[in-house]
Amino acid sequence: MSKKIFSGVQPSGNLHLGNYIGAIKNFVDLQNQKNNQCVYCVVDLHAITIKQDPKILKDSIRETTAAFLASGIDSSKSIIFNQSQVSAHAEGSWILGCIARMGWLNRMTQFKEKAGKDKEKASIGLYIYPILMAADILLYDATHVPVGEDQKQHLELSRDIANKFNLDFNVPNFFKVPDPLIQKNFSRIMSLKDGTKKMSKSDPSDLSRINLTDTKEEILNKIKKAKTDTMPIPNEISELKKRPEVENLLGIYSSLNSQTTEKTINEFNGKNFSDFKDNLADLVVEKISPISLEITKLLKNEDHIDQILKEGAEKANEQSSKKVKEMKKIIGF
Repeated sequence: MSKKIFSGVQPSGNLHLGNYIGAIKNFVDLQNQKNNQCVYCVVDLHAITIKQDPKILKDSIRETTAAFLASGIDSSKSIIFNQSQVSAHAEGSWILGCIARMGWLNRMTQFKEKAGKDKEKASIGLYIYPILMAADILLYDATHVPVGEDQKQHLELSRDIANKFNLDFNVPNFFKVPDPLIQKNFSRIMSLKDGTKKMSKSDPSDLSRINLTDTKEEILNKIKKAKTDTMPIPNEISELKKRPEVENLLGIYSSLNSQTTEKTINEFNGKNFSDFKDNLADLVVEKISPISLEITKLLKNEDHIDQILKEGAEKANEQSSKKVKEMKKIIGF
């Protein structure tokens, strides 16, 4: 059965191993599955919910696109574009915002986390961006959306909005109600210095993450210095619950090797971490170094990246503007 896939990545700059394992690697796998139609978006409208430096934002859009391409997303197989170049996203978001209910948004936990203690100073965009996310998905009749644990709630909102629009205007199945695609293997990558915190570009320590632009030497050094504990690798997966750093490193190895954590434990149980880290470092270098080199190469030709985004935006606009036109007709415009 063919799937229509939509997903996006914010152009935050400095993409890291967590972005690759948690999202981009999966995008490539989905693209290469027979009969899938994939739409991958650099969601720059989402990025401006917090203040951005215009020059850095433009560079970050290109860097994120370069990471897509370097990782194996093929613009001849998938649509690759940046959201701000397709006006249907903003227009569709406004219409869907008039369908969504305040109570639904009030339940969104990510706003509370991102806004922090002083919610009064958060932008309106940060509060309503789950509606823009719903528009992103629904305008392409996506049947499936790859999501992590932290995005499941937003996909549920998209499903609620789709169902309410269909019901309110008596147009059954106008909006497809998308299903989540949750990665079976380890996908949430944590800091190399603290296994209880998500790997993040905002962490002040560069040793906490492996950037997709890191050199071989930098990768080897970071894996060597990654936090572990004094005990050997466990025999049972249940033993990982109280050892977050160990669980994280085993998860990285498992994800990059496309195998279960159980298989990795069977491979290394009882061994000390120096041996495991050597194997992990070799694997990360093998998988990430070619991507790093290709990103560097691509960023030397900005016109090529801009052309791919332009062509992708034209394809995306063809689909999304048609859907918005149909929406407007349904609601009486």
